[in-house]
Amino acid sequence: MKTRLWTAAVLVALVFAGTASADPASDKDRIDQELAEAEATLEGATDAAREAGVALAAVEAKLPGAQDRVNTTRGLVAAARILADVAASDADVARADYDKAVDDYAAAVAQVQGARDELGDLVTLSYQGAGLMLINGVINASDPFEAAERMYYVERLADRQRTAIDQVVRHRQDARNAENTADVARQSAQDAEIAAGEALEAAQVEADEAELAETELNELLETQTNALQIAEAEKEESLTRYEDIKAESERITKALQDAADNSGGGNNSNAGSGDGTLLMPVAGWKSSDFGDRYDPYYQVWQLHAGVDFAADGGTPIYAAEAGEVVYSGWNGGYGNYTCIYHGGRLSTCYAHQTSISVSYGQWVERGQRIGTVGTTGASTGNHLHFEVRLDGNPVQPLEWLPGCLC
Repeated sequence: MKTRLWTAAVLVALVFAGTASADPASDKDRIDQELAEAEATLEGATDAAREAGVALAAVEAKLPGAQDRVNTTRGLVAAARILADVAASDADVARADYDKAVDDYAAAVAQVQGARDELGDLVTLSYQGAGLMLINGVINASDPFEAAERMYYVERLADRQRTAIDQVVRHRQDARNAENTADVARQSAQDAEIAAGEALEAAQVEADEAELAETELNELLETQTNALQIAEAEKEESLTRYEDIKAESERITKALQDAADNSGGGNNSNAGSGDGTLLMPVAGWKSSDFGDRYDPYYQVWQLHAGVDFAADGGTPIYAAEAGEVVYSGWNGGYGNYTCIYHGGRLSTCYAHQTSISVSYGQWVERGQRIGTVGTTGASTGNHLHFEVRLDGNPVQPLEWLPGCLC
């Protein structure tokens, strides 16, 4: 019986051989990263489209794990049922063995009783003097032949007595062995029934887990469908916003070029030179890079014209270099936006501020506080969107900042 259960357990192990569970911590990090990328990519879309896109990204990040869980739990249910069936079969065999052992014990007890009865009859005859009568008959025989014949009956009586005693002893031993066998069979039957019950309970637990996994997968698929429908409904307006942001960036480029032209395009001795000489504008951590982003939902490319630094709302923002404020105010998807022209055709811009502390035409010093971190405009959370522009055109800010970003 134990061998059968062991064999079934090996079968279960073979069914799931090679299946490795993902590390929950690394899986969460992966999903969080994908959600952050989705939020950053959809920053310029409508609120509804952004929410749908993030929901869709979350679903698509979770779907492989959910599908794996469904497959795994289905397999576990099948394996648990195999174990339960084997255990139930073993329990049936153990109960049959026990029933037979009980019957064997009853038969052995009956044989003991029969042997005792026969021995009792012989003892009764002895007490009644049958043995002495036979001996006297031998003594009183009229000739040797008659004495020999009568002696034969005396020996037969003695043999029967010895045989009856031996039978009592043997049948009692058989009964004792049968009783021990029945005890072992009873314990085996009890163990098998317990194992069958536990296997059945385990199968039910796995079935419940499988049902939960199926429900989770169906909910994810429903969310996916709804998110796709919302994203499609918001497509036209979101693409319009993308174009507006692109056009706004081009207007900023033109305004900064005009500022450079008006200043004569002269060099400023304090201006950055592309070797990391600008001051870090905020105390935060880099949450998004500069560069082109591909929107997989609307299948368009868009330039993320700066680097995002995540920080708490209200965190001070400092001028990366001395210069003149050439833009200060609301600017569509940029929210509260400030641009400073530093000379040498170099400018820096600061978006999504919750408040602005400088005004158009004002001269600011390097490291001067110019505003605070916020989430205004097309923003998905408190952060500073920091741009470096040459001739008004966005360039990689990290090449102008300290390597430690500190």
